[in-house]
Amino acid sequence: MTAAAQGIGRAIALRFAAEGARVMAVDIDEAQLGTLSAAGIETARVDVTDSAALARVLGGARVDVVANCVGWVHHGTILDCSPADWRRAFQLNLDSIYEIVRLVLPSMIAAKSGSIVNIASLAGQRGAPNRAAYSATKAAVVGLTKSISADFARLGVRCNAICPAMIDTPSLDERIRATEDPAATRALFVSRHPVGRLGEPEEVAALAAYLASDESAFMTGAALLLDGGAGT
Repeated sequence: MTAAAQGIGRAIALRFAAEGARVMAVDIDEAQLGTLSAAGIETARVDVTDSAALARVLGGARVDVVANCVGWVHHGTILDCSPADWRRAFQLNLDSIYEIVRLVLPSMIAAKSGSIVNIASLAGQRGAPNRAAYSATKAAVVGLTKSISADFARLGVRCNAICPAMIDTPSLDERIRATEDPAATRALFVSRHPVGRLGEPEEVAALAAYLASDESAFMTGAALLLDGGAGT
């Protein structure tokens, strides 16, 4: 479970633990990560851009389910995105999934069972204004998800993606508060969702729990919109 200190990753970690799973949660925020121990969740400070650190935690371990929740949002068009920003977006949002899946797949293939859940985005399905790098990376997450499914479904490994619209997380709140008029920005974001509100992390976690479970055994290679109607 990556990016588990707050937001969607944290909600998924807590939901999986509540369902009885043994959960290993990783993040770079040790303080917030540590608060998960009260729920019986194992934690480790891991930078997902550090291949060696990921290998120390996951290499050789038996993993039944992995949830890749890292997401870094660069604000701006392609003209506003420096080469360094572009590389960082791909390193965090896509390369981390590449590294983690390569580490967990051998044990899943050996067990002829496994579920990989990738958090993509509505932005990766249709693009979003001023989100060039983010939209590109999340579209790539969907493509990688489908490729993993195509290659390994016959070996018992499923791979699906969740594509949320705007979820009310600390990260989103931080970006809203950084604008000139936070109240107006929040109202604008809410207005993009026909249901009249932002999504909640726990709603993403509920879908992730379904995808991790045997109840979704016939589902693989899917990119599921969880968007409050914003994509319609």
